[in-house]
Amino acid sequence: MKTEFFQSVPVLPSQDISRDLEWYERTLGFKKIFGDHMYAGIHLENIELHLQWHADTPEDPLLGGSVVRIFLKNIHPYFESLVAKGVMEADKLRMNTPWGTHEFGLYDLNTNAIFFVEDI
Repeated sequence: MKTEFFQSVPVLPSQDISRDLEWYERTLGFKKIFGDHMYAGIHLENIELHLQWHADTPEDPLLGGSVVRIFLKNIHPYFESLVAKGVMEADKLRMNTPWGTHEFGLYDLNTNAIFFVEDI
């Protein structure tokens, strides 16, 4: 019997779970599905991300610099909604990249890069 893979859930470091939950909801439209001040899950349609608190000390580094690529279909309406909210500038949507995508990206409050990608 062949193994079937269903989903991947990136876990992003966070310095402040409450602050970041509010940012993901207000800025990108994600909703909280579970969590507390140390660990939380959010979703947007079929996409799920988890946030994990880190103290940003040598013993518990925040690290930052994680990258998430969220693949979607019909990128324009979502991008335009972020432009309307002032989250993105209208010229930031990269169309027909050499690697066959339409995409845009931004950083969250912990310097995690979030890219939204449509294969073409």
